[in-house]
Amino acid sequence: MKTFVILFFAALLSLNAQDKVRTVVDEKSGRPMLVGVADRSAFRDTSYSRWFDPEYENYRVKTKDLEGLSDKIKDYDITIVMGTWCSDSHREIPRFYKILDTLKFPESRLKLILVDKKRKDLTGESDSLNIELVPTIIFYKDGKEEGRITEAPQETLEKDTYNIVTGAAKKENESGDKDSTETGGK
Repeated sequence: MKTFVILFFAALLSLNAQDKVRTVVDEKSGRPMLVGVADRSAFRDTSYSRWFDPEYENYRVKTKDLEGLSDKIKDYDITIVMGTWCSDSHREIPRFYKILDTLKFPESRLKLILVDKKRKDLTGESDSLNIELVPTIIFYKDGKEEGRITEAPQETLEKDTYNIVTGAAKKENESGDKDSTETGGK
């Protein structure tokens, strides 16, 4: 009986997770795109693994730029907002996942929101995030946004992540060197 109850709840959670992401077809291009809240497993489908896997495998993490970050980043929650239709997302997000894997960042502290070309997802989670460009990577500490990387890093993903997590981006902002703790954008 105990095994049945555990299996029942596992199946229920699995069904619930599947309801949060859906494949939709872009009317103009006819290409599929994922929309909703997902995790990395969404990229296992060949439509998405075709760009995700090579970018992840071929990227060489600049570990020198991440020194001392492994313990600090674990105090953060990270939200990624991306489009599976977006070339910038195709490039930056597999690389960012590889950086997170190098840092042994817990996936339980990572949220992946997949949006359509209007920057909308199925649940409305992206509505309050002021997403103008994708990908957008948002760093939270104790529920407060500490910084974001928008579209592309200002320097490198490693350096921008380091600057946000160590507070260097905020210190530059306070000294008047930058307009915000947002990095990137073209």
